[in-house]
Amino acid sequence: MEDSSSMLPRLTPRRIPKRPLNGVGSTGEYGTGRGVFLTWQDVSVTAVDEKGKHKLILDRVTGGARPGQLLALMGASGSGKTTLLDTLSENTLMTTLTVKEAIHYAAQLQLPGSMPPAKKLARVDRIIREMGLGAVACSRIGGRVCKGISGGERKRVSICMELLASPGLLFLDEPTSGLDSAAAYHVMAHIARLARTTGITVVAAVHQPSAEVFDLFNGLCLLANGRMVYFGRIPEAAEILLST
Repeated sequence: MEDSSSMLPRLTPRRIPKRPLNGVGSTGEYGTGRGVFLTWQDVSVTAVDEKGKHKLILDRVTGGARPGQLLALMGASGSGKTTLLDTLSENTLMTTLTVKEAIHYAAQLQLPGSMPPAKKLARVDRIIREMGLGAVACSRIGGRVCKGISGGERKRVSICMELLASPGLLFLDEPTSGLDSAAAYHVMAHIARLARTTGITVVAAVHQPSAEVFDLFNGLCLLANGRMVYFGRIPEAAEILLST
């Protein structure tokens, strides 16, 4: 199926001056002092198959995320959560590189030229350890043509590459897929801690997270059949959804 995306032009990342936001500080090694408010309004996506038939994947979805927030995009399979995430941001990995090579090259491109090479390499090694990728650091990423690391590990490589430059905004597509419960919690707890301590904005599509992982989120965007059925704080979600 060939995708043909149509989206109204009100997808707005907005940078905020250097100051604590919503009680979240911007100190620490990862902190950059940058906060990003992301809003999207009336986002619609239509797919066109080989016969020219149109199918509406997302239907006027509106929402947003603020600095320091860990926002969950949730819904059943086919609800449109991954399509929404891909519409907001997308990335690719070179399949022939090893995990350490990919993250190291990303460090050379993203980190300041004034940073000593040894310090860049130390940051690469630390992020690899924090994301639980030490055992596959020398393995090729791989893909459809050549065998490599697992899908869950590839997603964690993408997270590592994004975290290198201390981003203000981070998109994650099912970062816990392919992981056992302990590893899933380890990865998401680390990301939640970064959001809380540095003020980065995190939007993550997650499918059937454990209760422990779900408790790490402080915002929820719930989709069904391409439409948004709930957007807001997690504590109020159950009460509102049960009353409808």
